[in-house]
Amino acid sequence: MEGVVSWVWTSLAILLACYFVIKTFGTRLNGWYYDFKLGHRHRLLPPGDMGWPLIGKTWHYLNNPHLFVPDLRSKYGDEGGGIYKTHMFMSPSIIIRKPETCKRVLNDENNFRLGYPESMLTVAKTVLFEASSEDLRRFRRVVTSPIMGYNALMMFLERMEIMAVQSLEDMASKTMEEGSVELVKETKALSLRVILHVFMGSYNQNIMQQVIHLFYLVDQGLLSLPLNFPGFTYYRALRSRRKLIKIVKSVVEDRKVKIENGKVTEKNDLIDVLVDLEDEINGRKLKSEDIVDLLLLFLIAGHATTGAFMMWSLIYLTNNPLAFNKAKEEQEEIVKSRPASQKQLSVDEIKKMVYLSQVIDEVIRITDNAVPMFRVANNDVNINGYIVPKGWKVILWPLASYKDPQYFPNPREFNPSRWDDNNAKEAFLPFGAGIRQCPGRDVARVEILIFLHHFVLNYKLEQINPEFPISYLPVPVPKDNCLAKLIKVSSGIAA
Repeated sequence: MEGVVSWVWTSLAILLACYFVIKTFGTRLNGWYYDFKLGHRHRLLPPGDMGWPLIGKTWHYLNNPHLFVPDLRSKYGDEGGGIYKTHMFMSPSIIIRKPETCKRVLNDENNFRLGYPESMLTVAKTVLFEASSEDLRRFRRVVTSPIMGYNALMMFLERMEIMAVQSLEDMASKTMEEGSVELVKETKALSLRVILHVFMGSYNQNIMQQVIHLFYLVDQGLLSLPLNFPGFTYYRALRSRRKLIKIVKSVVEDRKVKIENGKVTEKNDLIDVLVDLEDEINGRKLKSEDIVDLLLLFLIAGHATTGAFMMWSLIYLTNNPLAFNKAKEEQEEIVKSRPASQKQLSVDEIKKMVYLSQVIDEVIRITDNAVPMFRVANNDVNINGYIVPKGWKVILWPLASYKDPQYFPNPREFNPSRWDDNNAKEAFLPFGAGIRQCPGRDVARVEILIFLHHFVLNYKLEQINPEFPISYLPVPVPKDNCLAKLIKVSSGIAA
């Protein structure tokens, strides 16, 4: 018996020793490999941890994405200016946290190109991803006027408001009939409808439903394993993407023919506007592929994030009565000041929603969004004394600084009034920077403003599970999809 016990303890000791040896050397092999590959240049790498061979630190990110960079900062400090080395998504990577350094990378098209994970790049791939800096600038020059700025969105305001009002009414009705609604599903669906209606709302509704169905299949593949075989999400997403592009391109081509033949006398949708645009410098018009790509970018970049931020705005306003009342007072004053003949929101009224805009910025800041921006170094680049080796990914994480008191005093406090200070805006990059800055940012903001305008005037929210756990990828949302009651109240103000 003593021999058996001794054998068990000896075996356990050997297994434990093997575990520590494997863990110690296994987690260092990746670092040693890249140090050897870079030669003497490895001394110029920033501090960090390359993790296990092949997988690197990807699992740590997927397991706790909102804590990934804070953990690096806690372990390696800020002496290097918020720059760290690691290994993620099968690639050696440099992580950059500080907003000012992120801006430098985002504005440097010569040294850095897009570098998102393979599944995201291929599923969301558009011509614009691979376009040269000159082509990107031409594209932005042409499309900026019809889609950026509140005045440019005037022709879509009524349509967006009708959908927002209908969505709130539907949620209130579901609450009465079923006892609650899944707020995340409702706000994401609203955001998707708004994007599609702004682009092609006057088209056959059957086509719209096909686009919605196919897009959901595309969206599921963004963070999937890149296995292009039948039965896998990635395969299904790529196939759906091809069908989606074919349908939208046929709509664009049909619209072009009708405009050329003089059958379109009034521009109803953004497609109508984009088809008719031409570059003032060289007289070139947008290709059908450009217009399709722009719609894909809007859908992929906007529907989930915009829907999530709408949902979080309702939660933060509900949980902060002072902010809710201040937002409501601002909206009541806007409605009271409008002419009796005016029934819908106007561009001027949108511009007056100063505090409500600050609410949106504060919600974006305080929400633990954990999806960074990805680039790849085209050359060896020196940043703050550290080397970014050619071919390495550069993962830009400015949102990690949104909880940093250096940039935002009392960062855990929900305080929309902090945005009275313009200094805060210098550290705020929710839509990126440079020529690849999100072209749909104003559409998203106006959509949320309209939704919140009608919410604070006419509704209240009651969460079913106030202490909800959160799922962080692809965007942070409650795991119960924010199960809540949306209740209509009498405001005394006709909005």
